[in-house]
Amino acid sequence: MIPITNTNNTNADVVVVGGGMVGALTAAALGACGLDVVMLEQKPPPPFDGASYDLRVSALSEASERMLDAVGAWSQIQQLRLCPYRRMLVWDSETSAKTLFDSSRIGKPHLGHIVENRVIQLSLWQQLGEMDNVTVICPASVQALNTGVGHVSVNTDAGEFSGSLLVAADGANSSVRTMAGLSVEGGYYDQHALVATVNTQYPQRDITWQRFTPGGPQAFLPLAGQRASMVWYESPETIAKLKELPQREFIDAMTSAFPEELGCIASVDAKGSFPLQRQHASSYVSPRVVLVGDAAHSVHPLAGQGVNMGMLDAAELVDCVVSSYSSGKDIGSLRTLRRYERARRPANELMIRFLDGIHQIFEPGGQQWLKQAFRSAALRGAEHLTPVNELCMRTAMGLTGNLPPLARGRLPLHV
Repeated sequence: MIPITNTNNTNADVVVVGGGMVGALTAAALGACGLDVVMLEQKPPPPFDGASYDLRVSALSEASERMLDAVGAWSQIQQLRLCPYRRMLVWDSETSAKTLFDSSRIGKPHLGHIVENRVIQLSLWQQLGEMDNVTVICPASVQALNTGVGHVSVNTDAGEFSGSLLVAADGANSSVRTMAGLSVEGGYYDQHALVATVNTQYPQRDITWQRFTPGGPQAFLPLAGQRASMVWYESPETIAKLKELPQREFIDAMTSAFPEELGCIASVDAKGSFPLQRQHASSYVSPRVVLVGDAAHSVHPLAGQGVNMGMLDAAELVDCVVSSYSSGKDIGSLRTLRRYERARRPANELMIRFLDGIHQIFEPGGQQWLKQAFRSAALRGAEHLTPVNELCMRTAMGLTGNLPPLARGRLPLHV
């Protein structure tokens, strides 16, 4: 049962604003470690009926799978719906350069899973509902933020809630970030993404596809059964025109634009679009406030790393908070929070720059001959140089670096 309560003046160790995938994981992990948590969310996740598919999907890495398993949500996700993928093919439409990533090369059964966002969120909320030390307040919208000596409080339309630490997991347009006086740098790309859930003529295989074209990347992500998620990156004007096409004309447009290897599209369940944004907070912390997920950083979605980055934020933050709490230290102090920022900000900055660089070498305009030569060399290098190919896979799967306990599949020490 999903907990939706309306309790005023609730005190906790940690208040989490935002009950999406990253916020709910943060709340679940802190709750599983024994801290008292209040999670505030404006609206509950849409119900799962088994028939319809969520337009929004995520490519979960092995590290993210471990985190979800550690808090008990992965088994629920498996019961609902997910699609593993073992291979990923990336190629350039203007050259013969391509790269195949195959998990068998590193002894893994899969590269990751494509999972609908609502399935992830619902499974986490299910776990939250089983924790006596976690309270979910929904609906609740933050209206004001106040910090004091040893505590932080938020005023909402559902009451006032306070704790030693406030976690902002309320997305790219984070109101908590603004109230805390934390700025962001970045902007919008000159592309929009059109996402469509489609029915295919044949069942999906264990492979994701991504092709780079002069107009922008195209991605094809397998879902359970004969469903797939297709993503088309193009200029805002082109995407607007595509969205308005009748279904038959839209299918014809996608069939002609996407490669023949993907097979026939029988019908379209749903489609939508969104602008592409890149931003990074100037700082992740202020007194008793910390940013995680999209509130801290937004990245180009072409490699599907956004949610995995956010979940690694959650894992690192939980480790820092639980460590401080167990040692009798102030979990909301800047000393505690800066330890988290030192661990995550450089890694996130590197990923943002990497994804931005990919976008730039594939975007239209500029010295195309030079970009094409670089693309060809990079793709062929990743294909034929085994250490490079394997490193790319391990990095995308979250298997490199000094991972926090949650990303290794276990909870930090219980408080």
